[in-house]
Amino acid sequence: MGIEELQKYGINCPKQGKFIINLSSKWCRSCKFLNDCLGRMKDAGLIEVEKLDIGDNNKLVKELKIYSVPALIFFKDGKLLDKNIKINEEISVNKGVLVGSYNGEILEDIINQM
Repeated sequence: MGIEELQKYGINCPKQGKFIINLSSKWCRSCKFLNDCLGRMKDAGLIEVEKLDIGDNNKLVKELKIYSVPALIFFKDGKLLDKNIKINEEISVNKGVLVGSYNGEILEDIINQM
């Protein structure tokens, strides 16, 4: 998935740099924590983030095969991240997708490995 595919969902993915789609829900407590962490990283200039509610983006959620939230979709230079990222010897980001809530330190490690 790249820039063109994202545009059909109204998402403007930057052509350069690190970009994350944050799929979340209003009722999810872990999503709220993750939103705060990602907001601080965005404010620090580490990433660009597009927050999307799964209830408003059913087609995208189905296309990406997301079955739980929070879920993060990682892009680098306009393309879906094509590698896995390990944290503590376990794959956390599988072909550009991370499902589950992580603390700020782990998220920063993931972003640095992109």
